[in-house]
Amino acid sequence: MSTGTLSTAHPMAPVPLRVRSLRRESADTFTVSLDVSGRAGGFPFQPGQFNMLYALGVGEVPISISGDPGRPGELLHTVRVVGSVTEALRRVGRGGWMGVRGPYGRPWPLEEARGLDVVVVAGGLGLAPLRSVILHLLRHREAYGRVSLLVGARSPEGLLYRRELERWGKDSRLKVLVTVDQAGPEWTGQVGVVPALLRDVALDASRTVALMCGPEVMMRFTVRELERLGVPDRRIHLSLERNMKCAVGFCGHCQLVPFFVCKDGPVLPYDRLRPFLHLREV
Repeated sequence: MSTGTLSTAHPMAPVPLRVRSLRRESADTFTVSLDVSGRAGGFPFQPGQFNMLYALGVGEVPISISGDPGRPGELLHTVRVVGSVTEALRRVGRGGWMGVRGPYGRPWPLEEARGLDVVVVAGGLGLAPLRSVILHLLRHREAYGRVSLLVGARSPEGLLYRRELERWGKDSRLKVLVTVDQAGPEWTGQVGVVPALLRDVALDASRTVALMCGPEVMMRFTVRELERLGVPDRRIHLSLERNMKCAVGFCGHCQLVPFFVCKDGPVLPYDRLRPFLHLREV
């Protein structure tokens, strides 16, 4: 786990980075590109890690890194506007400044997955932490078996990276399945819940690794379906979106019984999470 490679004086001190661009993804979601061209080596990270983004004078929030780990000169975050800090981040225009500290957290187990089939499951904003995984898998496609991407959203308008999803869907190196909870007559894709997409995946449970991020209710039902299909709990990995405040295990806001999500996660295998994820009010 990284302990904050951008911070030079203190792990809690953000470093200001200039905004290259902001791109609208949906009505309440945008992707920001931050300029790291002046830093030697750019901004290396591992898929699944996150940064703390600081809106000057307002506060900071944890946001997964959504960029390509093979392009450390480009730092991307996809942000959903849900409060005052994320609204302040959206108001920062091109050429403005954001504070950044990180990267933090345990990444997706992509080394463990080498030679195996990989099923990537994303619900809603959960595709943002998994975008870097897909880009890594495509860059190193020969190192993995079959790759499947299952994506769900409440509506077509809520789907992230629409053009990229279309491009991935035409790529013979992976299987892409997309569903929405509800849609109008203009939608020609599938309608239904994400776990149902597993019925259309040629899944060999003995050689499958599942990587998953999204609403916890979606992950719980998808885990049950993966277990029914025979995928071992130790090969099902979840990224938790708990309330992280400090990112270094000081404040305790993200504690999940024995775990601090910021330090022990956000990516954790289900065999370690199983006793706690279904507990009420945890």
